Amino acid sequence: MKKILLSIVVAGAFLVSCNDEFLDPTKPSQEEVLSTRSGLIGATNGLQQLWSNGRASVLYTSITANGLTTRELRVVNAGNVDEGFLEAGGTSLTANNAVAKNLWAYGMVINSEAQKILDNINVLTVENEKASVFTHASIFKAMALGTLIQFYEKVPTETSKSADFKSRADVLAKVISTLKATEPYLNTANGFTGLVPGISYKNTVNALLARYYLMLGDNDNALAYANLVNVTVKSEFRFDALTNNPIAFNSIATNNNYQPRDRNLGLPSALTPASADARINFYVTADNKALGFFDTSLKSIPLYLPGEITLIKAEVLARKNDLTGAVTELNKVLTKTASSDAFGVGANLPAYAGTLDQASILTEIYKNRCIELYMSGLRLEDSRRFNRPATERNRNWYPYPDSERFNNPNTPADPAN
Repeated sequence: MKKILLSIVVAGAFLVSCNDEFLDPTKPSQEEVLSTRSGLIGATNGLQQLWSNGRASVLYTSITANGLTTRELRVVNAGNVDEGFLEAGGTSLTANNAVAKNLWAYGMVINSEAQKILDNINVLTVENEKASVFTHASIFKAMALGTLIQFYEKVPTETSKSADFKSRADVLAKVISTLKATEPYLNTANGFTGLVPGISYKNTVNALLARYYLMLGDNDNALAYANLVNVTVKSEFRFDALTNNPIAFNSIATNNNYQPRDRNLGLPSALTPASADARINFYVTADNKALGFFDTSLKSIPLYLPGEITLIKAEVLARKNDLTGAVTELNKVLTKTASSDAFGVGANLPAYAGTLDQASILTEIYKNRCIELYMSGLRLEDSRRFNRPATERNRNWYPYPDSERFNNPNTPADPAN
């Protein structure tokens, strides 16, 4: 497994930073590895390592970057220079920021390596194994592209060195088509011994389709797929003594990088959480240290939360001007108790009693997304989609990493902010 993971990381480094390839004749080529059952399964497990293991991983960098850009988080040690520049935002965030560069590089590597697995899927002949590996790789490919397009205006979807950058709509269409390609496999994709556990494949595909259709503005499909998710079933990244929760291990448990900005979760005064909102004590201690899914190195991190699915329904209905239906879904989140949520996230508040107009209901939905989905890596996307004031985030889009610009002549001009 270590050799397989190393080959993935090395291959990714070549993809994003180098023209030359140096081969070790004593070891099998990547093509040889992917031509065997064990190699293909090992490479599939490697995707999750790239996604969630360590400070360079997409899981760490996306939550960190999003949290500092939207003021969910504050840097507590000035020695973390790159996180500090993310917190400052604006022109302080440059093309050589290490956190942003790792987000880009690892996202691109995962997209590439997942595609290689999909291209070699017929190596597997056992129905459940083929279905599970295909779905697993598709999920990571979709998440890689879907995460990058939340931070960058344009992203390459192809894996060639000088790939063209695609528009936001094109990238989201690619994400959606990648996920929809799994649908023939979902009834038989049940995982198996040897494949990393924790992901509920069918529910995760439907949850991600709901998420990305919402980002695309396709409200009908967002609602349709949200309705297919069984919110009582967990889907999570699991950690152990060898593979730690990257947020806890690198920041929260050590108190040496960043912590929550405050017990208002960085929200403006107009969106201050209710003092009785039980989600605040779930996510933040009395002295502004993170709890939730991030206070110990062994805690699992959800791929999505049940509350996200319910709030997708609420938002779609509100945007379709079905205000009664929107409030019904919103109230499911407001009145939910910890004991009735698969991950223990519950506001335990009274039902919505605000003004019954579209703008007010959408504002309440946004507020509850910010609280319910705290440190999920989604607030920057949400802030733009809900047309929140620019003062609530320190960047709209990130500059493209210099490592990409130096190697890809098709890299667009950086956004102004």
